Amino acid sequence: MIGLKKSIPAIAALALLGSAAMPAMAQDGPGAGKTIKMAQATWDTGWFHSEIYKQMFEELGYTVEGPTTLDNPPFYQAVGYGDVDLWVNGWFPIHDTYRPTFEETAEIVGAVAAGGALQGYLVDKASAEKFDIKTLDDFKRDDVKEAFDRDGDGKADLVACPPGWGCEVAIEDHLTEYELKDHINEIKASYSASMADAVAAYESGEPILFYTWTPNWTVNELKLGEDVVWIQVPEDATDENAAAGIDACVADPCVMGFEANDIVPVANSEFLEENPAVATLLKTASIPLDDIFAQNSAMNDGADSPEDIKKQASDWISENQDTVDSWLEEARAAAE
Repeated sequence: MIGLKKSIPAIAALALLGSAAMPAMAQDGPGAGKTIKMAQATWDTGWFHSEIYKQMFEELGYTVEGPTTLDNPPFYQAVGYGDVDLWVNGWFPIHDTYRPTFEETAEIVGAVAAGGALQGYLVDKASAEKFDIKTLDDFKRDDVKEAFDRDGDGKADLVACPPGWGCEVAIEDHLTEYELKDHINEIKASYSASMADAVAAYESGEPILFYTWTPNWTVNELKLGEDVVWIQVPEDATDENAAAGIDACVADPCVMGFEANDIVPVANSEFLEENPAVATLLKTASIPLDDIFAQNSAMNDGADSPEDIKKQASDWISENQDTVDSWLEEARAAAE
């Protein structure tokens, strides 16, 4: 009984401290008790920024399920239905084809990296100069097809995109529009494996043709302007379809066939309304393309395990702690 009596003031004090601490905890952890169902893309060059955002969500107190790796069509359908809440791997305008699937119930919010995400076709520089290759139309020439035919089917081999990727649709459209289906063979297997094979072929002195995007490890392995050059689609350059000042393109302005893309989060609208802290973080946070590029290069050099990617993300957060803290502070304020 004496011990119990003595504990009453202590209990009261703890209760008082607890009640005083509650507003601070709510402010610091608007996600406490809540779960985010997160997805990520099938291309591993997008996993670094997925992990950064996941760790920031966790700093807000959320439990994060996943990220679950999904192809584009199932993700955009799932986020529209609310089966997943978000990902940070949207590429627009190349993903515009999926808008009808999600735009009534989900939305683009903020930008991981606005502009500067280039994509297009590249040829090894030596072959571009030897065969005077300027556009995809040059692959209708027999001498060019023969040089780039590595499987003996009479067509030039192009490392393209796996089924389900937005670039797969775009490449198909190009080859059909420019009447190249009888001249170019698309390699649609695992992109990383196909590109590793192309890099090995280049190192053996063979010509290579491939699609890529930036940021991506491919242009670290194959240096733009030194090893490879961008080539064009066969269209006359106009203000609408050409970009000036593209490094290592065979022409300036360069008609790449793809607009520069924004890498953006896409989230379920109802989820955003219910989670203003997440909505605010997505609107304010961003990651420099050079930082994504550097991580992609490290990943290609072998630091590609889930543990590696988690550490790369946490290291990036630590190196940019003041900026990240400002984003988190703004997100917490939005939830008050």
